[in-house]
Amino acid sequence: MLTERLRGGEFPSRTDFLFAVLAGGTGVAGSYAVAGYTRRFVVAPIDAAVVRLTPGEIVAFVIQNVGEQGHLLHVGLSLVVATGLLAATALGGRYAARRVGRPVVGGGLACVLAWGLTVSITAEPVLAVGAAGPVAAFTTAGAVPLAASGRDPSRRRVLVASASALTFLGISIGLGRSTAPGKPATGETGEIDEEVSTLLQEAEAKSLDIRGDVPGLVSTFDEFYNVDIATFDPTLSPEDWSLTITGEVDDDVTVSFDELTDMPTERRFVTLRCVGETLNGRKLDNAVWTGTPIKPLLEEADPGGECGCAMVHAADDYFVQFPIEALEDGFLAWEMNGRPLPRSHGHPVRVLIPGHWGETNVKWLTEIELLDEEIDGYWEQRGWHGTGPVNTVAKLWSDATLDDGNVEVAGHAYAGTRGIESVEVSIDAGETWRDAELSDPLPGDDVWRQWRYEFEADGTHDVVVRAIDGEGTLQPEAPSEAFPSGATGWVSKTVGERPPN
Repeated sequence: MLTERLRGGEFPSRTDFLFAVLAGGTGVAGSYAVAGYTRRFVVAPIDAAVVRLTPGEIVAFVIQNVGEQGHLLHVGLSLVVATGLLAATALGGRYAARRVGRPVVGGGLACVLAWGLTVSITAEPVLAVGAAGPVAAFTTAGAVPLAASGRDPSRRRVLVASASALTFLGISIGLGRSTAPGKPATGETGEIDEEVSTLLQEAEAKSLDIRGDVPGLVSTFDEFYNVDIATFDPTLSPEDWSLTITGEVDDDVTVSFDELTDMPTERRFVTLRCVGETLNGRKLDNAVWTGTPIKPLLEEADPGGECGCAMVHAADDYFVQFPIEALEDGFLAWEMNGRPLPRSHGHPVRVLIPGHWGETNVKWLTEIELLDEEIDGYWEQRGWHGTGPVNTVAKLWSDATLDDGNVEVAGHAYAGTRGIESVEVSIDAGETWRDAELSDPLPGDDVWRQWRYEFEADGTHDVVVRAIDGEGTLQPEAPSEAFPSGATGWVSKTVGERPPN
């Protein structure tokens, strides 16, 4: 009787599709339960492929119009793709069960198919069981009627299976969060290096007393902006990490983390700005970085005379190319504000290239390839030109009414290694200009400065700000979008209350 009922009916039916989707969804959840939000999660390689295959025009549009939330779009698409692929294996299992009249055979086939598919995506045969097991279970359960009568029990089965899937999903989320790697340890004592501590104190002392929402001269881990090509950060340990310098060199040079940290160590203030941010956006931050200059390693590799540029590679498959002269001024950092780099900021080692856009400061560094001809990097292949020197900008991040009724406007200014000489403020739409108060410069060649300006409020004011860099060059007035070479223009804002009619 059971065999006849399993073989009967049209395939695939609505019930078949529903159980396949439940099996696919629980398969994705099972993978998350055992792998966490890491690159071993079945969705992660699919997400990387989606990001890699998305046309540059679409990437530029999403960056400018959606911003950081654009990650949700490709992760959501990747979740749908992963669910659909695993659901297809469940359909295959249900078809086999229908043909032979044995639910266990269908579940077993679905298990093998889901396991093989997950291994082909993640290259993790053991963890692939996390996806294959739920697919097999829900495929089998969907093929076994819950009632012995001749009536179709599909609705009851779907309701029970849906409730079970939701329960499994909740459990998997909890397990996945506990599986995800934590932040790098900050040392046994938790104490910050004395030199770093002195620099942090200096930055605090030089910060202006600003009423509004303007960060200090050093950004915390949580404040510091974070932009990556994908949402699944590599998990690298210092013990397993190494950097190799290859390409147009006499001999490849490989250095381990211990060897790198034994090299002469420096602490530097370095500011980073994202090429994709809006003109008055907040993807601009500063930190104290601990590391070592990269030039001695390049000299050890002894690049050939024809070598004029370098391609820097990261563990997340990101790559960026820029002139070797810029690389020679670079810095290999392993600490941020006196702590090991957080995973999201490139743990254990990242590159800092003075005065250049944030995209050149590669995280999760693995290889430096010296080249005798230019090759487009990741973003250049997508139409961006953000590897050059950063544009000068004065940000207007805050306007606040003080206790005496005056208005304070404030923000940060940054011009890369050119430095900031002054910031000028107009409260009449650019008719007249006045010098803003600037924070004292911090040590270093690539550091932002705070500015503030206070004026008496009498109705509304069209406030405009502009910066003059350390070479005496005025920030360009003409506005431009972030794509393809970074936003430019003077920032303006209407401040104050409009007088009553």
